[in-house]
Amino acid sequence: MGLHRRGFWPRRTGYPACVPARRRGQSGAVPSPCRDRRGGRRRSDARAGRGAASVSAGEAVAAALARARARTDLNAFTALLDERAIATASQVDRSGPLAGVPFAAKDLFDVAGRTTLAGSVVNRADPPAREDATAAARLEAAGAVLVGIANMDEYAYGFSTENAHYGPTRNPHDPTRIAGGSSGGSAAAVAAGIVPLALGSDTNGSIRVPASLCGVWGLKPTFGRLGRGGCYPFVADLDHVGPFARDLSLLARAYDAMAGADPRDPACTGRTDPVTPTLEPRRLRVGVLGGWFASGLTEDARIAVAVAAEALDAVPVTLDGAEAARSAAFCLTGMAGASLHADRLRTRAMDYDPAVRDRLLAAMLLPADLAFRVRRVRRKVMAEAAALFRNVDVLLAPATPCAAPPIGAATIEIDGREVPVRANLGMYTQPISFLGLPVVAAPIRTAGLPVGVQLIGPAWGEAAAFSAAARLVEAGVAKVMPVTESATA
Repeated sequence: MGLHRRGFWPRRTGYPACVPARRRGQSGAVPSPCRDRRGGRRRSDARAGRGAASVSAGEAVAAALARARARTDLNAFTALLDERAIATASQVDRSGPLAGVPFAAKDLFDVAGRTTLAGSVVNRADPPAREDATAAARLEAAGAVLVGIANMDEYAYGFSTENAHYGPTRNPHDPTRIAGGSSGGSAAAVAAGIVPLALGSDTNGSIRVPASLCGVWGLKPTFGRLGRGGCYPFVADLDHVGPFARDLSLLARAYDAMAGADPRDPACTGRTDPVTPTLEPRRLRVGVLGGWFASGLTEDARIAVAVAAEALDAVPVTLDGAEAARSAAFCLTGMAGASLHADRLRTRAMDYDPAVRDRLLAAMLLPADLAFRVRRVRRKVMAEAAALFRNVDVLLAPATPCAAPPIGAATIEIDGREVPVRANLGMYTQPISFLGLPVVAAPIRTAGLPVGVQLIGPAWGEAAAFSAAARLVEAGVAKVMPVTESATA
């Protein structure tokens, strides 16, 4: 571990030709995400998220539902909530910070009156939820309107959203490729412009991986920051909830709306530190992670990190325990998942997605004392990360090792080796989940398929990650790219 000026990441003299970004020292800066061209504050309500200011909540919801039906080829949704959405839209208070913004929720968030399937057929006989999940309820309290349930990997155990029961979600930028997972439906719905906002969950990277592959903004908050009440669990020590959005300002407003104490989640601290009032690009000390985070990158992913590093004036740093943290997170996930599903696996194993079932059954064979070793690794690597944050404000890392692989691909190539897709798309997100640190996943402008980066703050340091993201927006480096006509043909 340490701070050094020489290492894997070269200092670049200019952006690659495929990235039309402002070079250092040039004039013509892109406007801040929070200020208009006259220097005044942009409107803080959510009308920017639902289109023209004259569009009513009902019209915005109807348009979102129509877009969802027009893009059923993506398989982003497992259900649309027309009746509920129209009724909710009619009651929207125009003064709410998210007034009239249509949003989707991953299929592990409770919706009153519906059975929470969590991407499985095993749950179909479960009773319907009595109330909405905390996160969904808070977005609606701020004026947003839930319009549909988004597809996911079964029980959130995967990085591809190739669901054996409900089919794969397709990447809007190339429908022959995956959207990422496990919150793939949420990311695809935002990337396709069906909704500007969506809810996901992130245990090992399930927000950041699909945000990277679909080219949208995503947020994994500090562990314990946002309430998980009414969410189908996976790994109690690693589960987070967070939003996807088409622009950084909307991501910030959604995060602020979701904050606060949650009596249904004992891990939620109730700590609130709003980021919207101070969402401005600030000059920060940024370290770009090498070592584990610089291995196995394709050229597209390497360029994305290098471009972001230059825009942020980042210096190379290393986190020596990253690989150990990733391995420990992998073990903890398996053990917790196997324990959660043990009873149903004994009686209904053949009803599970085979890829999920096999990993859960294998995890049942892990020795019990592994849990103690996992905790030792966590303490050690958390101390290493804390030492890094004494010298930097934000850490920069790749979000995925590559752009979206084809649907059905069993493997990807990492450092010349063929490795399983489902286990390795999250190789850079898992160490950060294990430490519980906040991350903004930023979409980096490229000439090809999307690929993103992670902007990692210290614990409770979401504001720093958002400020770094705002600098990337100002530099013209980070932006949600439109889906091309060829991708929708």
